[in-house]
Amino acid sequence: MIRSAKPSDVPAILAMIRELAAYERAPQEAKATEEQLRTALFGEHPAVFALIAEEVGDGAAEPVGFALWFRNFSTWTGTHGVYLEDLYVTPRARGGGHGKALLAELARICVERGYARFEWSVLDWNEPAIGFYASLGAEPMDEWTVRRLSGEPLRALAAQAPGIASTSGSLSEATSLSN
Repeated sequence: MIRSAKPSDVPAILAMIRELAAYERAPQEAKATEEQLRTALFGEHPAVFALIAEEVGDGAAEPVGFALWFRNFSTWTGTHGVYLEDLYVTPRARGGGHGKALLAELARICVERGYARFEWSVLDWNEPAIGFYASLGAEPMDEWTVRRLSGEPLRALAAQAPGIASTSGSLSEATSLSN
C-alpha cells in the first residue's frame, strides 16, 4: 500500500499537488513543473523524498496519495528530523487508512534513523486534518509561528547580503564554498 516514489510517479504527484492546492484555496500557487519535481526527487542530489499510497484495482496499482518530505535538523537535539511538506489523499480514497499509513511510514523512518522529530504544518481552518493529527498524538506548537519570505521581500533581503568570497558572486557557488 505504501512505497517510495519512482520517476514514473511524477505526473501523478504533480496532479495531486494541484488538487491539494485547490483544496487549500490557492490553486494559483501550485506552479511546480514535472521537470522540477523530477530533479528534486530523482536528480543527482535529491533534496526531497516522496512516498506513494496506492490501491490495487482490476490488477493495476493506482496512486491515491502521497507524502513529500525532507530532512531538517534540530540544533537542540543535535539530530535530523523529518519535515512533512505535503500529505494528500485523493477524496475518493479518504477514510481508507492511506493518510495514517503514510504518516506511520514516515514515523518508522524517523525511529529507524534516530531522528528526534517529525513535524509538519496544518492550516488553521482544516479541522478534519487537525482532528486526525490530534488522534495520532501530534501536538500543536502554539508558541511557534511560521514565517515566510518570498517574492519581492525575499529578493530585497537577498540584495542586502554581504556575500561570501566568490569570484562569480553566484549564490550556488558561494554556498558550495561554505559547505
